[in-house]
Amino acid sequence: MPVPPDHVSFEPYRPDGGALAGVRGYYDVMRQRRSVRMFSDRPVPREVIEWAVRAAGTAPSGAHKQPWRFVAVADAGLKRAIREGAEEEEREFYTRRAGEEWLRDLEPFGTDADKSFLETAPWLITVFKLVKSDADAEGVQGQVYYVNESVGIAVGMLLSALHHAGLATLTHTPSPMKFLGPILARPAHERPYLLIPVGYPSDDCVVPRLERKALDEILVVRA
Repeated sequence: MPVPPDHVSFEPYRPDGGALAGVRGYYDVMRQRRSVRMFSDRPVPREVIEWAVRAAGTAPSGAHKQPWRFVAVADAGLKRAIREGAEEEEREFYTRRAGEEWLRDLEPFGTDADKSFLETAPWLITVFKLVKSDADAEGVQGQVYYVNESVGIAVGMLLSALHHAGLATLTHTPSPMKFLGPILARPAHERPYLLIPVGYPSDDCVVPRLERKALDEILVVRA
């Protein structure tokens, strides 16, 4: 077939030991990933965060619009403001918004409106989705496509990159998250998607005892 313009030869990644060894090695690392709410204040170099975001930025996206923005916060004052905003929404959630079934489902995790980890973790990464592209030189904003799908894939790659760096994360979703835009001075076309505390787990960190679904519960093969 004819080669479209502005295309280059693809250079595939070839893992040492072949495909099976590569994917099993990746699984062995990722199966240790857990959501953590008990963080150490041990510093994490900015360069580590930058490389993790670079990895997230390699994610596929609709029409290659890359509709994401990662705002990494280490400033103590901003972290305090984010915590206060999150806890205000969480108090509403636990007292008024969440139904009985939802609250029952959360009981095994011991969660409540206290989000002190938002100040303890050395970094908070707020992921924003772009509902329009950034303005060009003439101030024109273009369309974006499959935004939630694209940003969701990028977030998954970010979590994987941070885990491979030996860091712990939590996918925190105070709802609604509108308070994050003004605190972080983001423009109207950026909408909060997810708040991710990042750092090392505390020495006394514990996590719920969980069982992940077996392969035959999540995979259907039609060969």
